[in-house]
Amino acid sequence: MSASAAGRAGRAGSARADAERPVVVALGPVAPEHVVPYLPDDAIFVPDPSAGDLAVAEGAIVRAAYRLDRAALDRMPRLRVIARTGVGVDHVDVAAAHERGIPVAITPGSNSRAVAEGAFAMIASLVKGLGESHRYVSANEWGREPVPPAGDLHGLTLAILGYGRIGRIIAGFGRAFGMEIVVHDPFVTAEDAENVSLEEAVRRADALTLHLPGGGGELLPPAILRTAKPGLVLVNCARADLVSTETLVDALEAGVLGGVGLDVFSDEPVRDHPLAGRTDVLLSPHTSGFSAAALRATVRMAAEAVGETLAGRYPTFTVSDA
Repeated sequence: MSASAAGRAGRAGSARADAERPVVVALGPVAPEHVVPYLPDDAIFVPDPSAGDLAVAEGAIVRAAYRLDRAALDRMPRLRVIARTGVGVDHVDVAAAHERGIPVAITPGSNSRAVAEGAFAMIASLVKGLGESHRYVSANEWGREPVPPAGDLHGLTLAILGYGRIGRIIAGFGRAFGMEIVVHDPFVTAEDAENVSLEEAVRRADALTLHLPGGGGELLPPAILRTAKPGLVLVNCARADLVSTETLVDALEAGVLGGVGLDVFSDEPVRDHPLAGRTDVLLSPHTSGFSAAALRATVRMAAEAVGETLAGRYPTFTVSDA
């Protein structure tokens, strides 16, 4: 970060005395060096805002865990733009923001490759049985018990539910490993893959990965999962409500599922998860999209959205009322 940029990152006390300098606040942890270069030269970025900073803030960069409701908006009467890092706005009162004429910007595509890599890494690890292999060696069973078998990715059918940016990247990964790709997405044209019904995707899959929005009830209830091939590997890096924990537990116990990877949970941070400790399960703390490159990209896009607004333009990517 340049000396001038460093000078613009910090407390906004001087900005309150100089109404001509716009204040941009971080709501949640945001590194100044990822933001300041993309803001107007006269803007002051406040990574740890006080109540006084919020009162004069014109832009806010909002992390996923921060809850921005009506009460929070009331504390920021001068706010002109909300820039959410990511695309989910579950914790942002979009309707209340729009009532105040505040656009809610998002950062689509900034972490697509990171999520795709995380999901495919889970698929590969579960198919290859790396969890059981690790336990086998760690428990000093090598040479005493039969070696656990490893699966093969080549020749398996990978079903991708949701064929947007993330799904298409995962399809490329799967093809590189010799997997057959089928997709289910009623809202897109999948020119490079067979787009089938949900029921057919589940029935044909050896591995299945979820990349659809939630909010519509359980996408994969027990009745649908029971039609799958025994030992299906299922990975969910999308929304926790797409398949319930109870469904996953029962399906694993019944042998319907042979492996589960989860990066999303109904309550976060999760405590004492029912699937914790199993060698056929991988749990990650909702971080598949938080690689170093993805974090830089999503914060940069949020800062650019704030900069657009402060310059008198409308942000490129915004959401409508929830």
